[in-house]
Amino acid sequence: MASRLNPYITFAGDARQALEFYKDVFGGTLNVNTYAEFGQKDSPMADKIMHGMLEAPNGFTLMAADTPTDDHRPGNNISVSLSGDDDAELRGYWEKLSADASVAVPLEKQMWGDVFGMCTDRFGITWMVNISQPAG
Repeated sequence: MASRLNPYITFAGDARQALEFYKDVFGGTLNVNTYAEFGQKDSPMADKIMHGMLEAPNGFTLMAADTPTDDHRPGNNISVSLSGDDDAELRGYWEKLSADASVAVPLEKQMWGDVFGMCTDRFGITWMVNISQPAG
């Protein structure tokens, strides 16, 4: 799979409704995972979206999630996601993007099995890099 770049939008509790709306607009396949599905069954966020992805037939990809209310900052709710399975390419992007950046999540293996990192670059843009295992 080639690397891809797409927007990642955070919501204050209505990510599911927003993603379903965008699916009506663009068509495609919508996949969502809740916080409960990732081990947070007793959390107030249990039924909220930890990660959602809409892949439209025209090639558009839109990702979204709900953030805890105290973490949600209106006006600063869009990040840019780089994802794919080309480890060397994506690590190269990470090294450059994270230089002189504020690293919120170091690039390392996560609970969902992929390598993931998140940083805010020196221009204030939040970047997420997700490296999946190549399909075998």
